[in-house]
Amino acid sequence: MPGRQPFAAAVTGLGLVTAAGTGVKATWHAVAGGGRPEGVRRHPELAELPCDFMYTAAGLDPAAELGAAAARLMDRFSQLAVLAAREAVADAGLDPAAWDGSRVAVVIGSAHGGLPFYDEQHAVLAERGPRRVSPKLAPLTVVNGAASSVCGDLGALGPSLAVSTACSSGTVALGTAHQLLRSGACDLVVAGGAESVLSRLLIASACRLKAVSTRREDPATACRPFDAGRDGFVVGEGAGLLVLERPEHARARGATPRAVIRGYGASSDAASMVAPDPEGAGIERALRAALADAQVAGAEVDHVNAHGTSTVLNDLIEGRALVRVLGEGPLVTSTKAVTGHTLGAAGGIETALTVLALEEQTVPPTVNLTTPDPQLPAGLDLVRGAARRARLRCAVKTSLGFGGHNAALVLTRD
Repeated sequence: MPGRQPFAAAVTGLGLVTAAGTGVKATWHAVAGGGRPEGVRRHPELAELPCDFMYTAAGLDPAAELGAAAARLMDRFSQLAVLAAREAVADAGLDPAAWDGSRVAVVIGSAHGGLPFYDEQHAVLAERGPRRVSPKLAPLTVVNGAASSVCGDLGALGPSLAVSTACSSGTVALGTAHQLLRSGACDLVVAGGAESVLSRLLIASACRLKAVSTRREDPATACRPFDAGRDGFVVGEGAGLLVLERPEHARARGATPRAVIRGYGASSDAASMVAPDPEGAGIERALRAALADAQVAGAEVDHVNAHGTSTVLNDLIEGRALVRVLGEGPLVTSTKAVTGHTLGAAGGIETALTVLALEEQTVPPTVNLTTPDPQLPAGLDLVRGAARRARLRCAVKTSLGFGGHNAALVLTRD
């Protein structure tokens, strides 16, 4: 809203579960290292589809981490969210047994919720009849499952919200958390995104839509954000959750913020269910709104973690909008070639990576980007080949989602 006072939400904890690694350190090492992606693999469930591969967190055993009984009451996206939330809370130096749970909120974004379990139970109904369908279908598949599971695991008793704005869900969840803290409704929020959609039905539909890459000969090079040879994204699973606090709450307990979120902006294209506004007007509005909210000029932005999906249309539209609003200064990257496109989780994961970039003063490379699309603006400074060290004070995270949902966050070191 015009004229409102600026507000800086302190980021005091990070938690990540991705195909690049379980935990913040493992994921950052893979993303910043710029090597060949290790998390993408073929899956029997996707056999004979034009795209038979996706990014998954291999070797992760949620039942061992959460306990078999608890794990059975969650779909995989909720399991990933709980694991990421535990890491974020521990990283923040918080003890859920000691906090005032009524002042703790949870906001988690997801595009599809428990879609794989839904698919599984649909097959059970068709093959074995209604008496064999699980009574847990609704609680395991609803989009709010991750938020509910995290609340139960942590004893968070404040507002519990689920955000579903397609691929911008995680970023919108963090923006919503920023607004909750600004309003005084809570002191602390665990927020971000979670997704796990190893679904034959979903991938088959994405193939028909020509949204996903069909570069089957070498799946590790299929996701190529901003590259001239890109032909679509590659789906991934994961969770990225952050602990956000009111600055006075963090100070009172002696916590040092890893970064702060200073601004949030969102917009709708009001144009198409499956394609962004061709002029990029929607993401431009969201970005300008976030900058105004943060009271930051475009020329002050040093780094952008872009949505960068590896689809032909998105990358062009986003690249042009970034140069229009921010000029030619920021170092731009997309980290999706290492994590996959985690859909509703992407904003949470990539905001955590943006925090790490500010901390490490390092911009990860856009893996698999060998020949930048010549239609991109000449002034778009895409980091590729290897990570780039730089003085980073202010960064932006952008997200675009099916249905025209756009969101942007502005982060600073302090």
